Amino acid sequence: MHPHRHPAAPAHPLHRLAAALALAGLAPAALAQAEDAGKLQTITVTAERRTENILEVPSSISTINPELLDVLATSGQDVRVLSGRVPSLNIESSFGRAFPRFYIRGYGNTDFRLNASQPVSLVYDDIVQENPILKGFPAFDLDRVEVLRGPQGTLFGRNTPAGVVKFESARPTRQLEGYGSLTLGSFTTINAEGAINVPTSADSALRVSVLSQNRDDWVENTYAAGPTQDLEGYSDNAVRLQWLLQTSPQFSALLNLHARDFDGTARLFRANIIKPGTNDFVDGFDPKKVAYDGINHSELQNYGASARLRWDLGGMALHSITGYETVSTFSRGDIDGGAPPYVFAGGPGSIPFLSETADGMPDHVQLTQEFRLESTGSGPLGWQAGVYLFHEDYKIESFGYDSTAGNVEDQYERVRQKNNAYAVFGALNYTVTPALKLRGGLRYTIDKKNFAVEDYYSNEFVPAVLNGKPDLAALASFGPITADISDRKMSGDVSATYALSKGVNVYGRAATGFRGSSVQGAGPFNDQSIAKPETNTSFEAGVKAELFDKRARVNFGVFSYTVKDLQLTAVGGASGNANVLLNAKKAVGQGFEMDLQAYLTSNLLASLGVGYNDTEIKDPALAVAVCGNAQNLVTPNCTVTDPVNANGQALINGNPLPQAPKTTVNFTLKYSQPTPDGQWYVLTDWTHRSKVNFFLYESKEFTGKELTEGGLRLGYQWGNGKYEAAVFGRNITNQTRIVGGIDFDNLTGFINEPRTWGVNFRANF
Repeated sequence: MHPHRHPAAPAHPLHRLAAALALAGLAPAALAQAEDAGKLQTITVTAERRTENILEVPSSISTINPELLDVLATSGQDVRVLSGRVPSLNIESSFGRAFPRFYIRGYGNTDFRLNASQPVSLVYDDIVQENPILKGFPAFDLDRVEVLRGPQGTLFGRNTPAGVVKFESARPTRQLEGYGSLTLGSFTTINAEGAINVPTSADSALRVSVLSQNRDDWVENTYAAGPTQDLEGYSDNAVRLQWLLQTSPQFSALLNLHARDFDGTARLFRANIIKPGTNDFVDGFDPKKVAYDGINHSELQNYGASARLRWDLGGMALHSITGYETVSTFSRGDIDGGAPPYVFAGGPGSIPFLSETADGMPDHVQLTQEFRLESTGSGPLGWQAGVYLFHEDYKIESFGYDSTAGNVEDQYERVRQKNNAYAVFGALNYTVTPALKLRGGLRYTIDKKNFAVEDYYSNEFVPAVLNGKPDLAALASFGPITADISDRKMSGDVSATYALSKGVNVYGRAATGFRGSSVQGAGPFNDQSIAKPETNTSFEAGVKAELFDKRARVNFGVFSYTVKDLQLTAVGGASGNANVLLNAKKAVGQGFEMDLQAYLTSNLLASLGVGYNDTEIKDPALAVAVCGNAQNLVTPNCTVTDPVNANGQALINGNPLPQAPKTTVNFTLKYSQPTPDGQWYVLTDWTHRSKVNFFLYESKEFTGKELTEGGLRLGYQWGNGKYEAAVFGRNITNQTRIVGGIDFDNLTGFINEPRTWGVNFRANF
């Protein structure tokens, strides 16, 4: 056995610190009222690395306002709750709370490996969160969330060809203030959040923000001999400390320390829940029950720091942004989703492949550094230029276990990946006339990866290697165990904004972005595979307007994009449970997005977002394995609707991208009724997405049905906005849907979050 095992995590000091600070924040408070009654606030964004009115930025951008963020966060859900909250954004996960996968305009990556890259970048407080585990850091005490659709290859760099999701924390201020929020909900959910802002001198201030999310187990394991009996509980805690220093108008510094500790249940894979020939649940399906003979557990610890420095040099400003992130994680689950009796002959109820596995990341470090100069003058020409350095080094462990022999370990592999990237970039904006503004930029990136298998054994697949003895020579029989990759790419954008009238702008934009090469190491099911870099070229145009004396705002845009050498991951299938990287010749997407907010009356505020994304893989020769498992002579256990070749593989030319809903809709409606001492309000929010394909091929069983989820909140604010009490419900219609699947086994899937109810109290000071 190896010394670097991950036992169940003990109680962590961060748990107690987060809960104590959050509850301490429950004190009387003053709530700032930021907008005039019946008029919309001006929305400012930093999509171009400058603070600007969203109407003047020539690209498709949406924001999620702090009030809705607070409503969503009080339910105790993780970052996936933001899925569908703006047009064309989808977020899903086969790891639960630990590993969200982002999609914009249908373009993302379904790869579940811990070294997977994504074409949607998450930038948290100006620091890219590259590893997919980092992307799950909780969203709390935020000033805003921005979703930038389309390639962002100039100012944000590689691995942004689909877009960027930006989280910006609430910054320290020079006032003694803060808030505390406490929620009690279904499944003994306790959600405590708070922040305190303290001036530390005439030139500095400290802000401490904490979050503690806890839920009891609510799913029963009906297999009495199963080692894990109750599931779906979690304890998720995070803290962030920020210190702002401004000694003069010429210098400012914002320092950030943050940490997360999670301990809970890994994703629940549920065997045989899909009725053959349909995408319905089997009769009698009960979301509160599973039957597992495997161990289920997930944990992670994440620590990070950043320093954002700014010097005013007279006519220009120099920015230095330094970031450090490290994360360790371990997640173990029953992948076959079932328990004895085992049947290998196929058909409903069978478990044709026994699989209990775990993945961990015992060592990880990410270092980033950016230096950026920008003009600060008031003339018609503005510019930015800079250099960017990225370094990441981590190890990944993969484990296999024998569920029939006391869940003992019988497989192990450790790989190491290093990634270094260097970039120079520049951008110009020029005011031709008061009505016409032009922008453009370029970025040149060198991206290098080194991948190596460092340790391997398998009692099952390499019988000559016994008793856990490492033998890389045995693994080499499956293919190369090292890889060195180097990419050099230029990306950029050009755009224009024209003011038709005051408050009404039209824009156009052309942009490119790329995602660096990816590598998958050799293993017992497949040889090493490498996907070369993909490049996205996008065109969009739209109109942004404020109407009726700021009582309404609308953003509407159309787009078209082409991704050359699209990276895909073919998972599972009857060829032997492979996990293989592929490149499709190209994929195309086209559609539109609309954001609308309006005061229907001075007390009734509505918002509507609609995204339409028509995606298509274009590669007539590309074929992938379909559901089933040839190792146990099981025929395809789903109804494949694609044409198949002579090898029984599905030809996926013309298929939509996986996890790419054609339609996304979000809607909110808030009614407020003032009283002599405060105000009552009712808020409802809804999201809808159309059906999705889980995999590259199409089948009846692995097509996720459309999903509609709604929330309702009834609250009262009093004390001049200092206090708020509310009751709420999430997924109030209790719609249960299969949102993902495992196709190398039987008809195994996982489902969305259940309906929950709760009460919330918030105090501000």
